[in-house]
Amino acid sequence: MNFLITGAAGFLGSALANRLAREGHQVRGLDDLSTGDPQSLSPDVLFTRGDVNDRPKLWTLLQEVDCVYHLAARVLVAESVLYPREYSAVNVGGTVSLMEAMRDVGVRRVVFVSSGAVYGDQGDQPLEEGASPNPRSPYAVSKLSAEYYVRTIGDLWAIETVSLRVFNAYGPGQHLPPSHAPVIPNFIRQAVRGGTLVVHSDGSQTRDYVFVDDVVNAMVAAATAQKVNRLVINVGSGEETSVRDLANMVLETTNSSAETMFNPRTDPGVSRMCADLTLARESLGYRPRVSLEEGLRLTLARDPRFRNEATRPVNRPPGN
Repeated sequence: MNFLITGAAGFLGSALANRLAREGHQVRGLDDLSTGDPQSLSPDVLFTRGDVNDRPKLWTLLQEVDCVYHLAARVLVAESVLYPREYSAVNVGGTVSLMEAMRDVGVRRVVFVSSGAVYGDQGDQPLEEGASPNPRSPYAVSKLSAEYYVRTIGDLWAIETVSLRVFNAYGPGQHLPPSHAPVIPNFIRQAVRGGTLVVHSDGSQTRDYVFVDDVVNAMVAAATAQKVNRLVINVGSGEETSVRDLANMVLETTNSSAETMFNPRTDPGVSRMCADLTLARESLGYRPRVSLEEGLRLTLARDPRFRNEATRPVNRPPGN
């Protein structure tokens, strides 16, 4: 098959692109490289640097494409609070631009990668797709808005659509920005360098951490699955883990004596998150294979950044 992946040089995009290329598919990738790394892509991926709002470029890249994976997005929740307009322009505007270009060229299926963040605080766990969304950030609002645009434009122009609400994905190669880094790579980095693992509030808040390989399996299945048109499907591990327990697991996995500090003044976010995977099993044959313990070990073993951190000397004040 012929695929176009937007956001192809990002964490999930590059893992997906490389998997599809290994399987012999023709893969085109588009990324503006605001956070992505083209070096993470296989030479077999036909990469183009560009903006997802550039419709003429999209028209060119979409020629003879069977299915589009739409991952291009800004993804930092805290940043979205400061820059909601920019998040709307990329996450919502970019989605509309892509759907218009698909309509113009005649591409007939898109897999949109959304986020479990659209649920926000919910009383019932695990989270079913039928729960009323309660987004708490402009990032979550932008993902929910994009879901509606994908489904509505798909309805109007006979484009098959499926939206995957991915929960807290992690694994080797995950982007580590200077601030507001994802919790798992940040904890591992601090643990291997002898730093401090900072936990928001008391750490009792739970999340559903899903390994990158499992997410890629779900995305691959969504491209050819039958009877998924217009569906929104959770992709997670189906297990909830408190941030406090996660910190302890990271310390054990890295064999680190780093300290854990609890910051009661920081917002812990939603209190609980866990994906109900019933629909994913039924529609995609999806069953997560990698436990959190194994995923942490694989991340530590496969990501050279953490090996480099482990050998870096720690700067300490004189006399300590």
